[in-house]
Amino acid sequence: ESATAFGCLVSDMWLGDFDYVSPEAFHSIFGKRYPAFSRRTQHDAQEFLICVLDDLHEAFKEVRAQLCQGRHSSDAGASRGSGSGTSIITKLFEGQLSYGIRCLKCKALTDRPESFTVLSLPIPSTRVCSLQDCLECFFQPDTLTRNNQIHCYWCGGNQDATVKASITKAPQIIIFHLKRFAWQDKHRRKLSTTVCYPFSDLDLSPYSTVSCNKAEYSLCAVVNHAGDLDYGHYTAFCKHSVTKHWYSFDDAQVTKIPDSAVQADTAYLLFY
Repeated sequence: ESATAFGCLVSDMWLGDFDYVSPEAFHSIFGKRYPAFSRRTQHDAQEFLICVLDDLHEAFKEVRAQLCQGRHSSDAGASRGSGSGTSIITKLFEGQLSYGIRCLKCKALTDRPESFTVLSLPIPSTRVCSLQDCLECFFQPDTLTRNNQIHCYWCGGNQDATVKASITKAPQIIIFHLKRFAWQDKHRRKLSTTVCYPFSDLDLSPYSTVSCNKAEYSLCAVVNHAGDLDYGHYTAFCKHSVTKHWYSFDDAQVTKIPDSAVQADTAYLLFY
């Protein structure tokens, strides 16, 4: 299965016996489970990432459920229940947002929780901006009117409202997707905006509730996209967890790079 193939891929990478490791076996097995990714055509890295994380979550969740079933029968029901929605993937990557929705007529406030593994951030500029600018844009309050009105339980009808998101649970690893493919003037195009992102001390506390467990992060990987809408090439920058050196992964070319090279205009996915 794809989870086993992924484990073999990771094992081969950490062995250090090869100049580079091809993910061909994992891609082949994964493509059989998800035919959309089996063809050698252009695919979006963010969509592929989410699909891989979901697939690994389901695989590891099933393993945990089977282990739980092997325990004492009196504990089996509780064990299955506690393990049904969690895995190593959710522990590492899943966070929680809360959308505070306030009715503008009666001022009643309701909270709507929502889990996430990737935060898709709008890019508020066409030339240059910071990751903080993108976060500010994502977390700024919005007003719901006309067709977007809410049905207020307290008022008993459709009303205008404000909505504001905040992080109630920060994941151990947070992934930001920079929305470079956007609609502009009825045409979908790629935004080549320079987004400046910090390497360390990324503070998410301004966007988090007081009870949030984690707020500061350091950059550990970047996925880059070079090209346009219909074609392109993906590369990655990854920070070695032991040596703290950065490496560039470009097909079969794996090279050590200086920290200054990690800030790139082609950044598409950021891992903190």
